[in-house]
Amino acid sequence: MVKILIPTALRQYVDQRDAVEVEARTVGEALETLSRRYTELRRHLYNEEGKLRSFVNIYLNDEDIRYLQREATPLNDGDTLTIVPSIAGGGHGDQHHQCAC
Repeated sequence: MVKILIPTALRQYVDQRDAVEVEARTVGEALETLSRRYTELRRHLYNEEGKLRSFVNIYLNDEDIRYLQREATPLNDGDTLTIVPSIAGGGHGDQHHQCAC
């Protein structure tokens, strides 16, 4: 099992849970399983093209998956994934980075 830690802003979409456990072999499979189980969560993680939103950061045991194999990163039993939606700062060009949480 892989534990997925849910940030406070997204807990309303996962029955107020702070973590969800799923069976998965890759990061992408874990997130897909999570978003199938909690369908309201999907639009907060994925864009219209089905790609992980740019402002959603995923960490595998404290390592950013962007520096690993992204969604193809393999998982081991007992791993922890953390969803970290980034919050935009004050500039005018930051609108596309705002969290849709």
